Amino acid sequence: MEEGTISILAESLGKNVLVRLKGGREIRGLLKSYDYHLNLVLENAEEIKNAKTRQLGTIIVRGDNVILVSPVP
Repeated sequence: MEEGTISILAESLGKNVLVRLKGGREIRGLLKSYDYHLNLVLENAEEIKNAKTRQLGTIIVRGDNVILVSPVP
């Protein structure tokens, strides 16, 4: 992982992020933790699909499925 990526993730700790996964899934939640492999721990996570949301709670997202992590305004 590049140094810029690490700093962006560090700045996003404790904030809501949008995560796009392989297969087109999108999950939004509070970023609690991450590691070098881009494994993410999200709290209050929800899946966003066709303008509808489904509550997931606290989840771990495997880094090899992550395409994009973006801060939510």
